[in-house]
Amino acid sequence: MKYFYIYLTAINILSVIVTVYDKNAAVRGARRVRERNLFLLSVLGGSPAMYLTMLVINHKTRKLKFMLGIPLIALIQLAIFLVLRYGLRMV
Repeated sequence: MKYFYIYLTAINILSVIVTVYDKNAAVRGARRVRERNLFLLSVLGGSPAMYLTMLVINHKTRKLKFMLGIPLIALIQLAIFLVLRYGLRMV
C-alpha cells in the first residue's frame, strides 16, 4: 500500500505540473498539451490535483467536458478504491 500512495503522490504532482504548463502555453501561444493527455493523467490517478489546479489557475473552466469529466473520474476512482480497500459490505 505504501507504493500505491507514493504513486498517487507522484501522478498528482505530475498532473499539477502539466496543467500549469498547459495554462502557460495557452497564454504564450506555444504548443499545448493535448486534451486526451490531460484526461489520461486524470484517469491514471491525477484527477484530484488536476481539478483543484484547474480551479485555482482558471484553466479549462469553460470546458464542460473538463468541469464534469475530471470530477466524475475522481468519483469513480474513489468508489473503486473504497470497494477494493473495504469490499462490498451489506448492511
